[in-house]
Amino acid sequence: MRTYRELFRTPEFTPLFATSALSVAASTVSGLALGSLVHSATGSPLLSALAMFGPSLAQAVGAATLLSAADRLRPRAAMTGLALAFAVAAAVQAVPGLPVWAVFVVLAAEGLIGSVGGGIRYGLLNEVLTKDGYLLGRSVLNMAVGALQICGYALGGLLVVLLSPRGALLTGALLYGAAAAVTRLGLTDRPPRATGRPSAAATWRVNARLWSSAPRRCVYLALWVPNGLVVGCESLYVSYAPEHAGLLFACAALGMLVGDTLAGRFLPPRWRERLGAPLRLLLAVPYLLFFLEPGPFVASAAVALASVSFAASLLLQERLMRLTPDELSGQALGLHSSGMLTLQGVGALLAGTVAELTTPAAAMTVMAAASVTAALALAPGLRGRPPVIATA
Repeated sequence: MRTYRELFRTPEFTPLFATSALSVAASTVSGLALGSLVHSATGSPLLSALAMFGPSLAQAVGAATLLSAADRLRPRAAMTGLALAFAVAAAVQAVPGLPVWAVFVVLAAEGLIGSVGGGIRYGLLNEVLTKDGYLLGRSVLNMAVGALQICGYALGGLLVVLLSPRGALLTGALLYGAAAAVTRLGLTDRPPRATGRPSAAATWRVNARLWSSAPRRCVYLALWVPNGLVVGCESLYVSYAPEHAGLLFACAALGMLVGDTLAGRFLPPRWRERLGAPLRLLLAVPYLLFFLEPGPFVASAAVALASVSFAASLLLQERLMRLTPDELSGQALGLHSSGMLTLQGVGALLAGTVAELTTPAAAMTVMAAASVTAALALAPGLRGRPPVIATA
């Protein structure tokens, strides 16, 4: 499967695409609004960074206890329920006078239940598409993320000014509600991919099996660590340039959109192995420029260039699927998603802490240098083409 026409002719891909797009728009608008709300209330770079990326820290708990549900729940019902839960959470966060500590309690709950969402969604994608169509399908979903983040951050910035952060949060709640409706009406009620009841024991057992393979372990670390450290840089946009944070986020999304388009549609298979390592380095190198505290336009150009290299995660996911039995695909992708979001939360925590002690610009430089170091350390374990493992 190599064309967009073939992709969108595949049954169920279009509603899955629409659901993902609405959810991304909702989380983008809500995240920027919440980061602005917390920053205006506290003036803290650490708390504003955690308001946007902190829920990711709860993904670690969910990945350890709930992730077996990714293959053991009916996908349509689970995705609908998650979208409705996020709609309620956004509406609660918009309540006037809600204490900052209560905001973070809601965020932790979102992160915990959301830990299952990536595995359900991307496991369903792997089920809907053929094996050779996963990279193209995932790249299109990522392109939607890029495009919707560009629009969402622009819209979120506008809504924060026109309606206040609370008004923007209510808009996010409505978008989550629309995602739930599309999921319920557009997707087939498929059975679970695996038998048995979700449990912490089942989650631990499969996670241990996935982690026991050295090649898979290296792929997971490469998906999580360099990416998470760079997201730490992104978490400081609001404190680095409060008036231009929306522009920086939009440029990051634009770069991601370009990278996913090129990797998913135009990059020949023979180049994927060769470009993986350079892309993982380019993800962080432009952020070293923030040591000089560039103005908004130079900073936006650096951010856009760096974000093109988020496409490296697409190539790594394709590698992960080649190393994983089909019946474990949902939990394998869920572990990737939860681990990635957890490390993003850790990155935001580290970056915010360093920014509290120094400056946002210095913290972004430190995080970028750490990401470069991690990418270089992991490169030897990612050489060569892995074998295909299709069954247990």
